[in-house]
Amino acid sequence: MRKPDRKGGRYAGRVVAPGLSTSPLLTRGLVHVKMRILTADHVLPISSAPIADGAVVIDGGRIVEVGPRDAVVPKYPEVEKEDFGAAAILPGFVNCHSHLEITAMRGALDAVEHDFTAWLLKLNAIRAALGENEIAEAAYLGAVEGARAGVTTFGDIGRFGKVGLGALKRAGLRGVLFQETEFSADARTADEDFEKLRDQYLELREQGTELVEVGLSPHSPYTVSGRLFEKIARFALDERVKVSVHAAESQDEEELLCRGAGAFTAVYEKFGVEWESPLCSPVKFLGRTGILECRPLLAHCVTVNDEDISILAETDAAVAHCPKSNAKFGHGTAPLEKLLDAAVTVGLGSDSVASNNVCDMLEEGRFASLTARVRPGRERFISAGEVLKAATHGGACALGLGDVIGTLESGKFADIAVISLSGIHQQPVGDVEAALVFSSSGKDVVATIVAGDEVYRPKHDR
Repeated sequence: MRKPDRKGGRYAGRVVAPGLSTSPLLTRGLVHVKMRILTADHVLPISSAPIADGAVVIDGGRIVEVGPRDAVVPKYPEVEKEDFGAAAILPGFVNCHSHLEITAMRGALDAVEHDFTAWLLKLNAIRAALGENEIAEAAYLGAVEGARAGVTTFGDIGRFGKVGLGALKRAGLRGVLFQETEFSADARTADEDFEKLRDQYLELREQGTELVEVGLSPHSPYTVSGRLFEKIARFALDERVKVSVHAAESQDEEELLCRGAGAFTAVYEKFGVEWESPLCSPVKFLGRTGILECRPLLAHCVTVNDEDISILAETDAAVAHCPKSNAKFGHGTAPLEKLLDAAVTVGLGSDSVASNNVCDMLEEGRFASLTARVRPGRERFISAGEVLKAATHGGACALGLGDVIGTLESGKFADIAVISLSGIHQQPVGDVEAALVFSSSGKDVVATIVAGDEVYRPKHDR
């Protein structure tokens, strides 16, 4: 069986979305210019040190050259130029774990967030009661929210896959849409559950584009049986399908997997589910099913131990770090320092706005750095540069897109965020990486570009 190339990018390109005149985006829709040069006081390639007074040349949706303004601009005397002045040009942010289809539930579940099991049950009840059009429109607005904050790529998980897919396509964003399983913890229904999931995936795959591809998401070790995981793993390996799984998210999950006890057992009893604990960590359980052979993107990983981290590194699994959502639930924080030091690929995710309330990768990065610094056993500080890398190239690699986006380099797609550094709250700008992570937010974004297409610019700048 073939392993999917998680670090490779099989899909790339651009799509022109419908006019966005009724949205908070550009009043005249997407703007594409064949060749142009963007300049600013700071350019952050991520793959190399920040460039003071830098320039980025774009042609046909690709990056042609990156370097100091004085060295680059004279080479292209006839090319259109735009100077953003006191700003930073960097790769677009990659939100590698989101749930756009539950954007309509922002704030609706806060009253039960102290009880994760109750939160999940209420979420499913509300989702079942919402109309498809209502869910779809909210999902689109969630994608718009991301674009306004400099997000160019989403790793989105959805029970109704076509909803997230449609939202990303309509907003002109790049992404991987992971079709999620339904509640399938009982091994007795594994064959039927797999056939349904496979059919959903194959139908959804036909709707993919050059910008948005489709993957699979067996939800979690506590909602998917080991037998179903095995069937999904075989299919994903044979078909080279990208996979994402919620894993090691909470103490309730740890209690269930390691000891066969805890809050989730009551849910199984309520629904008559037959389930036998593997008596091991969630990561070890996933390894037994073969799903780690798919080099999956694992969301959360709050409760992983040193042995689990070694397994993740050995299998080339990636982690979507969602520190704000994890903290809001009281689940704790993933060991970001240990994951990075073990060379595990780590990206940042907002999770849903039902558990985070906002989609802002600069805020997520700031929270990731600060919570890592106060985590028990901390041996070093997580730097601003490290979380910027996680928010861009780390997330791109986690989604298997690291060779086409995530850094500003010649030949890569021009997925770019431009962030103003002119605000009083950012002055003075000494260290540009620190200014972005510790003093800035998504509200400072002044342009978002996907494959050369401008998908967001504040109206007052037009």
